[in-house]
Amino acid sequence: CVGSFPPGLFFSLFMRVGTAPICAYGQAGCHVPSLADLFDRVIQQSSRMHGISSDLHSEFEQYFLPSKNLIGKRKCHTYGILTPDDKENAQRLGREQLTEVILRLLGAWGDPLSQLYRSMSQDQNQDFNHYSSNKALEISDMVHELRDGVSKMADKMKLLGVLGNTVGYISPEGLVPSSAISFYKRGELNSMDHHDLLYCFRRDSNKVKNYLRILKCTTLPGLDC
Repeated sequence: CVGSFPPGLFFSLFMRVGTAPICAYGQAGCHVPSLADLFDRVIQQSSRMHGISSDLHSEFEQYFLPSKNLIGKRKCHTYGILTPDDKENAQRLGREQLTEVILRLLGAWGDPLSQLYRSMSQDQNQDFNHYSSNKALEISDMVHELRDGVSKMADKMKLLGVLGNTVGYISPEGLVPSSAISFYKRGELNSMDHHDLLYCFRRDSNKVKNYLRILKCTTLPGLDC
């Protein structure tokens, strides 16, 4: 299993090098990261986030679905975000398109993960949910932090002229189609809803991790590619 930091601690470590805080514009006493540094940090965090989500999904299935015959039938709420289905198709996308896909996937998970954490923390299965709700809170925090990190990386790419200015702020309404809201509830979630959300987030976090690696290799070829 992947070890677990208290929520927010990983981000404070993620955003520092030694004792010098990372600053975007080189203020006094700040370390200005290279683009390779920023890629390494977001890839490291995306790998950690996917590891935690995979652990949580596996633990959930072992606790609630030992037979593994019960499978959720709901579509993932991110079904409307068009994502490349393999490395070759991802490489064919331009850097702008791939960056937009990553930002859309991360942005689409903010509310569902917050709802998952609240539901798990209130669930009566205390033996499992006290521990799992802490992990759910951690990945909820991490998805916000990672999206901020990818946005900062995109800004750096724009400054260096390797990313067009068309990549910008995506409004919440633009993250997922409105019809997708019906695939996760505004009210109480049951164990099957928890399973569906964990399954979908494990899938999407793996996509984000892989797309970031591909984006790094197409932007900075020759660096661990």
